[in-house]
Amino acid sequence: MLFDATRIADPSPALLMPDTYGTAAQPVAHGGRQAAWFVRSGYGEGVLRHYQRGGMVARISRDRYLWRGEDATRAFAEFRVMQHLAQVGLPVPMPIAAGYWRGGLSYRAALLTTRVPQARALAQALDIDKVEPVAAAIVAMHRAGAWHADLNAFNILLDAGQRIWLIDFDRATLGGISQSARRANVARLQRSLVKVAGEQGQAFGQALAHAYERIWKT
Repeated sequence: MLFDATRIADPSPALLMPDTYGTAAQPVAHGGRQAAWFVRSGYGEGVLRHYQRGGMVARISRDRYLWRGEDATRAFAEFRVMQHLAQVGLPVPMPIAAGYWRGGLSYRAALLTTRVPQARALAQALDIDKVEPVAAAIVAMHRAGAWHADLNAFNILLDAGQRIWLIDFDRATLGGISQSARRANVARLQRSLVKVAGEQGQAFGQALAHAYERIWKT
């Protein structure tokens, strides 16, 4: 396991199992592939996610990944990316704990992160006044050298105070990002916006792309 020692006094694999929380574990309605829960305990409110495969490969194995060493596990990698970005001041929820269960040549994994209070996805809040802060958050992420593997309309949240948060850094990388990778991130988000909101999403995405380029150059 990896864990935040300032919030977890007694680390245990039980922290990463939804049954531990009983009725305090509530399934996440959007995303998570039916393997994510809102939970709460002494560390506060969190989001527990078990890693699940998607697409055709899920027919072979839904939740097991090839073992390539501890540091290469999805949970450890995402924990470290999120921890770094949060520590340098980006709007990323702090990770609480991460762990894996190894079995031979494969493993399963889970991640526990801080829950963004009263959050709603960008997909549900496409007001034009959100364009600038969303673009600024993405620029800040890219300037920190982070590439997001799945930047979409559900992985950007707004809290009750309208602050922007970036979530789901599975398969994200640190260490620099090329111009083509930056623009591919934004283009992926634009496609997601069109998919969930049609013409409104297209208009928001175009405004966002223009704002992103302008802020990047300043």
